[in-house]
Amino acid sequence: MTSKNLGRATLAALPFVLALLVDLTLHAAVADRLPDRLAVHFDAGGSADRHMSYTAYLLYTVPSLLVLGALWALIAVKGRLHGRAHRWFTGGGFAAAAFLGYLLIAVLFVNVDVPEGGSVDGFPLWHVAVALAAAAVAGALGLLLSRLVPLPEDPRDRDPEARERIVLADGEVAAWGRGIGAWWAPVAVLVLLAAGVIVGLEQSWFIGAPLMVLALVIGTFCRPHVTVDRRGLTVSGLLPRPRVRVPLERMEVADSRRVNALAEYGGWGYRIRPERSGVITRSGEAIVVSLTSGREFAVTVGDSATGAALLNTLLDRQRAGR
Repeated sequence: MTSKNLGRATLAALPFVLALLVDLTLHAAVADRLPDRLAVHFDAGGSADRHMSYTAYLLYTVPSLLVLGALWALIAVKGRLHGRAHRWFTGGGFAAAAFLGYLLIAVLFVNVDVPEGGSVDGFPLWHVAVALAAAAVAGALGLLLSRLVPLPEDPRDRDPEARERIVLADGEVAAWGRGIGAWWAPVAVLVLLAAGVIVGLEQSWFIGAPLMVLALVIGTFCRPHVTVDRRGLTVSGLLPRPRVRVPLERMEVADSRRVNALAEYGGWGYRIRPERSGVITRSGEAIVVSLTSGREFAVTVGDSATGAALLNTLLDRQRAGR
């Protein structure tokens, strides 16, 4: 790991580590004043409706903050967040750590000095307001601290002329297309169909029928097809609709690069994230288009270098008025 990535990972994990240290310190300070069973969940009125042993609560607190911290650090390094998106992500980590850390401590302190077998008076809802305020302050602090580490290099800052092109003669027309393998799509179709039938038979077709319709829609995208031509970039399924099309008029430049489905887009399918969206069927090579709006659109597909090169050629032609 480079020193820059180490700095980003450290800053991303820092608020969760601090929250954990504060929580553990306060745990130790009041441990002898807590009952064996703690009230850990409360209904809308603040009354306790779930309990947990002190040891189990401690085992829940530590991993939850550690896992969140590790996840935040991983995305900070591997998520290819750039500019404002990286700063807001860092600030969001500080806000999440402060919110969760405060609530964990608040739950602990409402159990202080409760006699064995006794009941907690309730969870005052003002604790939620304080947690939100703490999150706002911590988030602002995180935004300021994010300026201390260098931002990840934005591939959109590369010279547009440095991208690959495909040489075409004047008047020559070209198009490129390729199918995308999506192993999870057939599985999702079968699961949704089965769920729709079961829910329809056991509960209500009012709920089951939409699940079956959704399964059929996903089924049309079991093997999406990507096309690059004079109209731009198109991702379609077995039927003409639905489809996703990005016209040339909305594009700045196209790249071919590897993307991480989970770290960059939070999963698979049609994804919408801060400053980016795309059709993501797997991790791997993708056509990544920088849009005039400042956002990115990506589609994971094999031979993405050829598709991106043709897009750049078509963009050059459009700007030249040919």
